[in-house]
Amino acid sequence: MEQVLKLLPFLKPYWKKALLSLVLLFIVVAMDLAIPRLVQRIIDQGIARQDLRVVWQTFLVMLGLSALNTLFAVGNNNLSVQVGEGVARDLRRALFRRVQTLSFGNLDRLQTGQLMVRLANDPNVVQRVVQVTLRIGTRAPLMMIGSIILMFRTDLRLALGMVPLLVVTSGVIAFFVLRMEPLFLTMQQKLDRLNNVLQENIAGVRVVKAFVQASREAERFERVNEEFTQRNIRVMEFMATMGPSLSLCMNIGIVAVVWAGGLQAIRGQVTTGQIAAFVNYLQSTMGPLMIMVNLANVWAAASASAKRIREVLEMEPEVREAPDASPLPPTAQPRIVFDRVTFSYNGTVGTPVLQDVNLAIEPGETVAILGTTGAGKSTLVQLVPRFYDPSEGRVLVDGLDVRRLQQDSLLARVGIVPQETVLFSGTIRDNIRYGRPEATDEEVVAAAKAAQAHDFIVQLPHGYDTHVEERGVNLSGGQKQRIAIARALLTRPAILILDDCTSSVDVETEARIQGALREWMRDRTCLMVTQRVSTARNADRIIVMDRGRVVAVGTHQELLRSSPIYQEIYASQMGNGLLEEDSRNDEARLQSRR
Repeated sequence: MEQVLKLLPFLKPYWKKALLSLVLLFIVVAMDLAIPRLVQRIIDQGIARQDLRVVWQTFLVMLGLSALNTLFAVGNNNLSVQVGEGVARDLRRALFRRVQTLSFGNLDRLQTGQLMVRLANDPNVVQRVVQVTLRIGTRAPLMMIGSIILMFRTDLRLALGMVPLLVVTSGVIAFFVLRMEPLFLTMQQKLDRLNNVLQENIAGVRVVKAFVQASREAERFERVNEEFTQRNIRVMEFMATMGPSLSLCMNIGIVAVVWAGGLQAIRGQVTTGQIAAFVNYLQSTMGPLMIMVNLANVWAAASASAKRIREVLEMEPEVREAPDASPLPPTAQPRIVFDRVTFSYNGTVGTPVLQDVNLAIEPGETVAILGTTGAGKSTLVQLVPRFYDPSEGRVLVDGLDVRRLQQDSLLARVGIVPQETVLFSGTIRDNIRYGRPEATDEEVVAAAKAAQAHDFIVQLPHGYDTHVEERGVNLSGGQKQRIAIARALLTRPAILILDDCTSSVDVETEARIQGALREWMRDRTCLMVTQRVSTARNADRIIVMDRGRVVAVGTHQELLRSSPIYQEIYASQMGNGLLEEDSRNDEARLQSRR
């Protein structure tokens, strides 16, 4: 309950509609409560006295009240739907915008499946509880309170006899309500796991098929699906005991009223109409209690969803802009410095991903970062645009600590082609223009040519207007990578980061891309993360990393002479014969210079 109430600010824009909905609901309840009293009038003043005029008059009044009741109930329902849908829309918008502000460290902890549930499912659960509250969720307690008051006005002695039954019923309700919220919270957690497995398998279905692991994944899905099902069964079994328990209480009450009221009627202390009205009010008291308990699962689910929504909305980005942050000058040719940088993901203990990195990259320099998988190459370049903050040390751009720079001004000067190519639904032209929507068609074509993408694009049925399917499934890996490179080049960045983005491109095409990049990125800084010596050898400098440390820096020929790790990587990719040939060529060049 408390978690849902904390989302009340989202109801504020719709308070007028919500208030009008409740006013209509009050009128509906008043009409409902009038019906048993009119039934009493028909019995005591019409049927008992054989007065047909009273029967017809009361019948017509009841008919008119029922028609008005329907009209006001429809108005209440329509307004509650508008309020609930508006709240859900605003929650989805707030969640989406919040996710966009989170840093990479936050997103590392929030799995995709969990985020999808929180953005798509949880707002709908809150929407349902808003609509229910403005309708039956408020109507039920009003009916209960009004019926109890009218029971006492109908016959005090019968009403006092019902007090112990109402107390017992309230205790039963409290027991179920208090148990529901934790049960629904654990059920949501099981649903999260199920969604994570589904998302991973849908996204990686080709890998599953390629490695013939369908049966293994089916077993994995079956396991989490069974856990979710068993948790659901436990919750539903618990819920199923509520209705019979409350029905028993209500039936006991009716029997008690008929027995005690019958004895009083024999003595002439109450009329038959009063007994009928009292039974109606008792049902109007116990019925809403049963409804409220059945709605408790809605509230319990909403409380769990509201808690998860608030976790996202209240999550603070790990990377935050300083209040006095300054912009990176747009004309700067930035020099990049890593000053004693150490980094661990999410504050994990153990060996840091980066350890005491000291490095300077000069303006206009093309630097290749080479190393085995897990050496820390991608992590290093992700510190430049401040996707993460170092655990220790500083990253300087143009002499300024990136933590003191305005993030938008920094990112505006950096172009990034990530390891995992992400294309959006739309045309190829739209994807290349993503970073610069105002770019002309000529600029788009020029960037595509530099990325060696133009030739294959014009051969597609619709050229640059070819639609990119979900996750780019209608394009090859190399084609997607070249489009991503064109997208980054179009922004004309001062710093270009290529994070192993030509792994799906053949060597010949990669060589052409590098040649075009040298022209395109003249006087601009380029950082290339790679595992290929063929990619690194033409860079101005090569940085060799191993286990989070910079172990060697130099040109291709310098590293061939001085770095055992570079020599090992070179030999594993190019062969020992080529290593010896390169060494002889190096010696020949040195002798010719003498």
